[in-house]
Amino acid sequence: MEFKPRPYQLLIAEHILKHPRCAVWAGMGMGKTSAVLYALSALRLLDDNPTLIVAPLRVAASVWPAEARKWDCFKDMDIVPIVGSPADRRRALQIPTEFHTVNYDNLPWLVDEVGGPEGWRWKTVVADESTRLKSFRLGGHGGQRARALSKVAFGGDAAADLFDKKNKGESSDVRRFSYIERFIELTGTPSPNGLLDLWGPLWFLDRGARLGRTFTAYSRRWFAPKHAFSQELAPLPHAAKEITTKAADICLSVRAQDYFPLKEPIVVDVPAELPPEARKIYDAMEKEMYAELSTGKVEAAMAAAKTIKCLQIANGAVYLDSETGYEEIHDAKFAALDDVIEEAAGAPVLVAYHFKTDLIRLKARYPQGRELGKDASVINDWNAGKIPLLFVHPASAGHGLNLQDGGNIVAMFGHWWDLEQYLQVIERIGPVRQMQAGRDRPVYIYNIRAVDTVDDLVIASRADKRRVQDMLLDAARKRGGNGL
Repeated sequence: MEFKPRPYQLLIAEHILKHPRCAVWAGMGMGKTSAVLYALSALRLLDDNPTLIVAPLRVAASVWPAEARKWDCFKDMDIVPIVGSPADRRRALQIPTEFHTVNYDNLPWLVDEVGGPEGWRWKTVVADESTRLKSFRLGGHGGQRARALSKVAFGGDAAADLFDKKNKGESSDVRRFSYIERFIELTGTPSPNGLLDLWGPLWFLDRGARLGRTFTAYSRRWFAPKHAFSQELAPLPHAAKEITTKAADICLSVRAQDYFPLKEPIVVDVPAELPPEARKIYDAMEKEMYAELSTGKVEAAMAAAKTIKCLQIANGAVYLDSETGYEEIHDAKFAALDDVIEEAAGAPVLVAYHFKTDLIRLKARYPQGRELGKDASVINDWNAGKIPLLFVHPASAGHGLNLQDGGNIVAMFGHWWDLEQYLQVIERIGPVRQMQAGRDRPVYIYNIRAVDTVDDLVIASRADKRRVQDMLLDAARKRGGNGL
């Protein structure tokens, strides 16, 4: 198939070629993968460019190699996944190719296997879904995956000294000393849980030149405790504008609504009133952090545990302290979901859940439904219209998964704080996907919430996080561009 880049894909490729260390913030379905391959193919013409693409497991194993095979102009870019058993990974490393992929969990193994910085062979690194780097901290703190990648992200002391002296995001001197010459970050959700998430990924682009050499410096400059004695930080009034201004030159935001006549999803609030007995149990847990049930007791030692128990109760079932299972408390959300299904009038419905008890109960209540798992036939049957209800955990319905042919209705049965997962599950059938499939139909999102419970807080929190993220994307938007 012939690849004809769209204007925004040319803009992405141009940004990558212009900025050796940069971020591309583009929503799901915007063709980030093929745009990056387009830029990498141009870089190959200039010099040898061994490239490592770091991505979630399924994306590393299949999505990137499949995208290269899809287009005629990329078919000679043989992308070899470094996945599987240690023996499989070692064999993959021996295959002569310019392009490898690896999943984030295998980064520590890979850095050790090649002998650390001295054996690192890849001049370019593409971090797909770069929010996986948000936990990085200097001094050995944070996630092991990001820490392993940090060992090869920049050069030695000479590069660090030069970087500090220049105090700029990029310089040819710094790049000459770097183990990795180009570092490209891709995500549609740069700050899924607020501005604090930005420091880790941005460090890999400029070693802290823009937002602070350390996370502590970043947090002290632009954040303060939410209230006295609180360890939770909130951005200061001037923080958002200053942070976005500092990061905007190397961060490109591409939004679908700037290029396509998209219809915004129609969000429908579906309240579910807890029955009196369930309300008593919920209130006891919320106020006393303890509740007596017919088959056992539920107790929360800390506020975080209490929140989880309250979310479980809001959904209708809670795990018992005795570790003998769970107890069902109410079916108010099932009644609300029944209404959604009835209103769909036979159209397939994607049902997002959070707890394992949710899935167990959903399967029992709706035997006609199927669970999205590792079986590819489920995806095929859904897209063929053979599944009326598809039960999906947001963490498993993410990157690279196309479900738009199967339907345009999402029912949020259970809620969780993570904005990125929430957006991911919506975009599996979202407006961009519907447009790409040639379907002129709106997307419906039914938020089933237990009234006056922590559900309300979670939904409000996600909305606040999305406002912050939208502001970041607006600040990093660049229109136009001359192409390649």
